[in-house]
Amino acid sequence: MVTMEESPRSPEAKVGLRVEDLWDVQEPQLSPDEKLNACFESIPVSAFPLPPSNQEVEIKSDTSLAEAVKLLAQHNILSAPVVDVDAPEDASWIDRYIGIVEFAGIVVWILHQSDPTSPRSPSSGSAISAAVNGITSAFEHEASGLESAMTTSGNFFEDLTSSQLYKDTKVRDISGSFRWAPFLALERSNSFLTMLLLLSKYKMKSVPVVDLGAGRIQNIITQSSVIHMLAECVGLQWFESWGTKKLSQVGLPMVTPNHIIKVYEDEPVLQAFKLMRKKRIGGLPVMERGGSRAIGNISLQDVQFLLTAPEIYHDYRSITAKDFLTAVRSYLEKHEGTFPMSGELITCNKDCTIKELIQLLDHEKIHRVYVADSDGNLEGLITLRDIISRLVHEPRGYFGDFFDGVLPMPPNSRV
Repeated sequence: MVTMEESPRSPEAKVGLRVEDLWDVQEPQLSPDEKLNACFESIPVSAFPLPPSNQEVEIKSDTSLAEAVKLLAQHNILSAPVVDVDAPEDASWIDRYIGIVEFAGIVVWILHQSDPTSPRSPSSGSAISAAVNGITSAFEHEASGLESAMTTSGNFFEDLTSSQLYKDTKVRDISGSFRWAPFLALERSNSFLTMLLLLSKYKMKSVPVVDLGAGRIQNIITQSSVIHMLAECVGLQWFESWGTKKLSQVGLPMVTPNHIIKVYEDEPVLQAFKLMRKKRIGGLPVMERGGSRAIGNISLQDVQFLLTAPEIYHDYRSITAKDFLTAVRSYLEKHEGTFPMSGELITCNKDCTIKELIQLLDHEKIHRVYVADSDGNLEGLITLRDIISRLVHEPRGYFGDFFDGVLPMPPNSRV
């Protein structure tokens, strides 16, 4: 396991120290769980450290999908807020931003292109509307979509990324695939508890924090950044009282072997992405055919390799999940340091503690860990969201009318 310095040093550690101070003055009759809730409720999200400058990315609404993919991949981020280029300079934040573009939404767009009912010709006048506006869902054609995915070759991705359709489709054109419309954001004065509940119970991947005075997003807090904050709290009393518990003591893993969404090594890689979107998950294991051992992991972010380096697949008649893992690993070895490692399956065992698990997730910069036995057979799955959900709980009536002002997802959205 990864070892950490006993004394935290990063800006995130200051938050942990603030919780420690609050922990010591909480009412003695409160349970440890109630104490943690009270501590996080007392800290505003404005106290959360800002992200590194290389991750402060906003994408203009007239940016092409091709350029958006490059920007997300270059900065190693899953999503970015989209700024409306037509908004006036003095616009409020809700008018300035039209949503968040993410790899997940781009995957939906790709699946439309792999569907035989979707027009692929760049010259087709209806191509963009049929492909990106959600008129026909790829998931309504599972049988034909799977057949298409099985026959999709590396040439498809080369043709797609060189087509005018891919180059001309703008980020604003796929707004129907955004998770929120425009999105749910917090004010600087909202609490850590609110933020943690949104990232766990309410399944948000990231939470924008807006500066109402400036009318702009000040920070975007992700599940990964929260896990890093927790990793920097090792050694603090409040963290140790929780972090030294074994997984089973806090109800982990929540996902059991029978409920792990997976693909087999000989299935098409596009089927893996289809499952991720249909089941609304961020990744899945690639399993040996006829066995219970996994040979790798595919995540939504891995779609970047289909779009930024399609030349690595041009020799494949069809791209299976195993082909995908092999090609990406080979590509990463040749471009060491350019991209984070992808496709590796990170595991832990049932006797692992919360602290050890958090350190592992933070060190490996991953979003999920598979629980495996000594023979490598999968026994469960733990995500960042699962861990955060075990840190805090939602008090009865906590949110009140908080969600009343949130715009619903577009009716045709499948995200």
